[in-house]
Amino acid sequence: MVIPVLALLAIALYLAAAGGLARPLLSGGQPLNKSALGLAGAAVLIHAGILLGIHRGALDLHFFAALSLVACVVSALTLLVNMSRPVAALGVIVFPLTALLLAADSFLAPPTQPLALDWHIKLHVTVALVSFSVLSIAAVLAILLAAQERALRHRQFGSWMRVLPPLTLTETLLFRLIAAGFMLLTLTLLTGALFVGDLFGQHLIHKTVLSIIAWLVFGTLLYGRWRYGWRGRRAVNLMLIGMGVLLLAFFGSKFVLELVLNRSA
Repeated sequence: MVIPVLALLAIALYLAAAGGLARPLLSGGQPLNKSALGLAGAAVLIHAGILLGIHRGALDLHFFAALSLVACVVSALTLLVNMSRPVAALGVIVFPLTALLLAADSFLAPPTQPLALDWHIKLHVTVALVSFSVLSIAAVLAILLAAQERALRHRQFGSWMRVLPPLTLTETLLFRLIAAGFMLLTLTLLTGALFVGDLFGQHLIHKTVLSIIAWLVFGTLLYGRWRYGWRGRRAVNLMLIGMGVLLLAFFGSKFVLELVLNRSA
C-alpha cells in the first residue's frame, strides 16, 4: 500500500507544481514561481524512490517502466534548466505528462521482472536514456519557440508571452540542449557499437537504424545552424522530425512488441 500512496502524492505534487507555474503565465505576474519548483523537486525525489521500490532498484526497461524513468529524468532536467534560465512553460508541459506516465506505471502496468544486465550494458542504456531526456526537453522548447515566433509574427502579445524569455535566449538555450543531446546520442551509438554484442540483431536493427537516422537529422541541424545560421521554422521542424524518429527508435518497437505482440523487447 505504500507505493500507491506515494505515487498519488507525487502525482498531486507534479500537478500542483504545473498549476503554480501556469498561474503567472495566465496572469502576467511573476515570471517564475519558485515554490512550484520546490513542489516539483519533491515530486521528482518521491518519483525516484517509487521507481526504486517498484522495480527493486534494478534498471527496468519494460515499456511503462522505461517511460516513467525517462519522465522522471526529464522532470529533473527541467528543474535544472529553470535554475539556470527560467522557462516556466517547460514545467507546465513536462510535469503533467510525468504525472500521467507515473500513474500508468504505478497503477496500469502489469508486473514486470527487470532483466539482469552487465555493467557496460547499463552504462549504454543510461547514456541513451539521458540523451533521450535532454532531446525531449529540447523538443518541448522547440514547440514553445514556434509558438513564441508565431505570436510575435501576428502581434499577439498575451500575458504568457511577457513571462517567457526573449526569443533569442530561448533559441540559444534550444541549440545548447540539442548540442548536448547530440553528443550524448553520439556516445550512445558508440557504446552500443562497443558493448552490444549483436547491434543489428533481432529487435535491435530497427532501433539502431532509426537512432542513426535521428543522429543524422540532429547533426544536419547543428551543422546548418553553424554554417548557414538556420533558425526559426526550419530549425523547429528538423528538431521535431529528429525527435519523432528517436521516439520511434526508443519506444515504438517496445510498444508493438510488448503491448501488441506480448513479446519482450
